[in-house]
Amino acid sequence: MKLYRFTLLLCLFFLSCEQKSKVEKEVEEIPVDVKVERFDKAFFEAKPEDLGKLKKQYPYFFPAGNDDAVWIKKMQEPIWREVYSEVQKKYSNFEPVHQEFNSLFQHVKYYFPKTKTPKVITVIGEMDYNAKAIYADSLVIVALELYLGKEHKFYEFPNYLKQNFEEKQIMPDVVSSFTYRNIPVYGEKNLVSQMIFEGKQLYAKDLLLPEYSDADKIGYTPEQIKWCEENEAYMWRYFMEKEMLYSDDPKLTTRFIAPAPFSKFYLEIDNDSPGRVGAWIGWQIVRSYMKNNNVTLPELLKVNAKEIFEKSKYKPKK
Repeated sequence: MKLYRFTLLLCLFFLSCEQKSKVEKEVEEIPVDVKVERFDKAFFEAKPEDLGKLKKQYPYFFPAGNDDAVWIKKMQEPIWREVYSEVQKKYSNFEPVHQEFNSLFQHVKYYFPKTKTPKVITVIGEMDYNAKAIYADSLVIVALELYLGKEHKFYEFPNYLKQNFEEKQIMPDVVSSFTYRNIPVYGEKNLVSQMIFEGKQLYAKDLLLPEYSDADKIGYTPEQIKWCEENEAYMWRYFMEKEMLYSDDPKLTTRFIAPAPFSKFYLEIDNDSPGRVGAWIGWQIVRSYMKNNNVTLPELLKVNAKEIFEKSKYKPKK
């Protein structure tokens, strides 16, 4: 009997690998050539007299109401020149990232065939960590000053934010922006709905970034992923016993969904926990739903949280 089970499991494993290979082979056949424009270079290597041409070529980066002197000052100011110099050191050769974009949008085209291949434009922004990478239909805007490496001298941010200022976070950030635009908002504000909303965009990374680790997809360290896996049952029991799942208390978002140095159970485990454990649990719920239901990725994004939760058959590992 044991030999039979082992053989069956082996067959299922190879069948799964074969299926994955089939999908990836189809993905590789999709013709995609993402165009990249280095606006950061164009801007900081321009002369003041070139500003008019730049504004005409990139009108969306020059909002009305700002005098040209503002832009000329930024071109010439030593601190911004230093930022540009550091970006160039890191990204003088953007081709590896370009190839990552090609691979990503091959996967996007596979699962969302009607999606246009966008143009990628690199910029140097204002160190706004809420706008590191923005997907906007025909454009993807990447603020390279926020992908210089977590130990970079420029960063005076908390560690939980800095740990994601790495090159490997560019694609996960782009997918987050892409999926947030494609997930309908149903107005449900309870905790489990927010968990599943976040879980949807994390599950999208499972399919769109299949070579990335779970840690990279959610922006955790490997140790933080391990902590969640080891404490999954405990966290779930806590949410159930405290009757939090259907609570609309806005404080729960801050405690378990929003980026934070740690989650707030108000217990000794807090200091060991990563932030956003609610999003991680939501990810596991969505994974369980997709395992037990025949649904495409675009369909998943449109299913409401209540249906996903009820049909997920989610049961945390003990």
